[in-house]
Amino acid sequence: MSNTKPGHKGPHADDSVKGVIQFRAGGSAYVIVDGRRDEPSIQIAPDDTGVALPGDTVTVRIYLGVPGKRPGERVGRVVQILERGRTTIVGDLRREGRNYFVAPDDPRFVYEVAVPDPTLSKVRPIPHPGDKVVVKLGEWRRREQPLVGEVTERLGRTHEPRAELLGIFVKHGLEPGFPAEVEREAAGLPDRVGARDIDGRLDYRAIPVFTIDPDDAKDFDDALSIEDLGGGDLRVGVHIADVSSYVKPGTAIDREARERGNSTYLVGTVIPMLPEKLSNGLCSLVEGHDRICKAVFLTYGADCRLQETNYANTVIRSRKRLTYRQAYALLIEASLDKIRALPIPPKHQTGSTGRALRDLDDRELSDLQAWIRALWRIASALRRDRMAHGSLDLDMPETKIFVDPLGYADRLEKIEQDESHQLIEEFMLAANEAVARLTRTHRLPSLYRVHDEPDPEKLSEYRQFVSTFGIKVGDLTRREEVVKLLKILQSHPQGHTLRTQFLRSLKKACYRATADGHYGLHKKDYTHFTSPIRRYSDLVVHQVLQSHLAGRAHGGGLRHDVRGIQHLAEHLSQTEVNSAEAERESVKIKLLEFFERELAKKKRTVFVAVITDVRRHGFFIELVESMTFGFVSADTLGDDYYQLNAEGNSLVGRRRHRAYQLNGRLDVVVDKVDRFKRIIDFRPA
Repeated sequence: MSNTKPGHKGPHADDSVKGVIQFRAGGSAYVIVDGRRDEPSIQIAPDDTGVALPGDTVTVRIYLGVPGKRPGERVGRVVQILERGRTTIVGDLRREGRNYFVAPDDPRFVYEVAVPDPTLSKVRPIPHPGDKVVVKLGEWRRREQPLVGEVTERLGRTHEPRAELLGIFVKHGLEPGFPAEVEREAAGLPDRVGARDIDGRLDYRAIPVFTIDPDDAKDFDDALSIEDLGGGDLRVGVHIADVSSYVKPGTAIDREARERGNSTYLVGTVIPMLPEKLSNGLCSLVEGHDRICKAVFLTYGADCRLQETNYANTVIRSRKRLTYRQAYALLIEASLDKIRALPIPPKHQTGSTGRALRDLDDRELSDLQAWIRALWRIASALRRDRMAHGSLDLDMPETKIFVDPLGYADRLEKIEQDESHQLIEEFMLAANEAVARLTRTHRLPSLYRVHDEPDPEKLSEYRQFVSTFGIKVGDLTRREEVVKLLKILQSHPQGHTLRTQFLRSLKKACYRATADGHYGLHKKDYTHFTSPIRRYSDLVVHQVLQSHLAGRAHGGGLRHDVRGIQHLAEHLSQTEVNSAEAERESVKIKLLEFFERELAKKKRTVFVAVITDVRRHGFFIELVESMTFGFVSADTLGDDYYQLNAEGNSLVGRRRHRAYQLNGRLDVVVDKVDRFKRIIDFRPA
């Protein structure tokens, strides 16, 4: 498959390389060279993309001496298509006269696809304009000819929740159902934990154990226990669902879980890694039910220093399924009546609601409060010590989108990483680190969660970038300067945006067969052990831990050598990226849906916004509460004629001299929503 377009001929050729091409909404593209993700990508002008499509593997000819390019920037032209990245696209079916075409959902897929009249096809239900459809792409060899395809499936009316969801499934290769062989194996599993499952395990059913999770958690991997050993010593148990006792290597369930790699959490729904009988049933640590676990026991002295670490198979019975909101109230609230008033999550949003706090008597509620406060005393000390030793505070507030029973975006909520989140985080980090140290020191073949040191050049570019916002820091290859930067960004008006940009300058965390350290956490030993219901990596680590507990020094028949584990690590890193992209797309779609529904209201909601960038024709904003980005056109500022000032950071009215300036705040309402271009426009309230 060749691209014969001559392209520009000015600069001389440097080299030809192979890589994967991705497009931007404007039509320009970039190519990531095979096996060199840490190197700068090759920039491709719109006219030099040939017949490449997003995700294609291509050959690129790189040019030197291109006028206007930055030092180190490489520019090239696509000269050959080696392999198509996709054979189908999802989009909106449209008609102009007698011609039909499909506008792709992905704004980076910049070409419309011409299709034959789909109403005459064999597709059922019959597709009509305004439907969301799947298109099988045809051959495309010459750029001057249109891209063609054929409608193969109707997903529903465009922008209906179910149709949008199905579109994400198709685009990212997500399958909500399981193969028949997997379902048969799952059906053969017991409905409850039996006596044989419990045999040989430490019995923690009489010890205080509980879970703390988000309101909309569908499954519950982890629980905490607490024991007072006397003399100021406390033993904290991190109990993780023992999925490996039910999912054996080589079974149909195991093969499917490995292929999926992880669960994918879309707004309002989840594509589970494991069948529901396991993910929401037998392995989920629901309140009031016996469950088997693998546990890491961490013993802390009165000074909150770790004294001893132990590992065991346990059986637990969770006393309470707590939400983060409820745990936070137990930490800070003195009035039990106010705590009791907190609601349980709606049933359609979660896998288990647990009992309402109002149904607990004073003793139960007081005990819960005492246990959580004791755990926070240790967790807060662990967090202080971790930050003091150079761990980076990369936690970001997130916008949680809640849906109504019909699946429509119903409510936005800004989720802060408060003390209840930090409590869970510290003990999960401690358990993950402990297991990684165990597998490394015992030389057991295992998976590790690795975050490599960042590229110094990217850090230097970022340092120059933040200096334009008045932020002065030193060499960011020095960890103390990064800590200083993150502290400044916590209180900066555009801190969220700048922190996001900083995260993009770092390398992606990934899975590896070697313990190569974690830059963000500043830890030598780190793995993923605490979420085996939703991550296959954790399930593998559980198998490795079981081989150690059973006294098998060479992996317990896991059939994993270092090469095999590295291959698995690469696969799991890729499935994680795919799920993250699907989840981000789900959030974008639901945000657009939420704000489009705002347009239908007689009295529109007023949102507080911060101005993040100023242009001649308007300014970009970020909503304070939901961290949603949008644009305010100068045309909507009807009280005056506004012009950009000399510094380029403010729009100033010619008559009244009112100014809309960078970092300024204002109240806005929704003005327009373009679901296809995925943009939201606001206007002053």
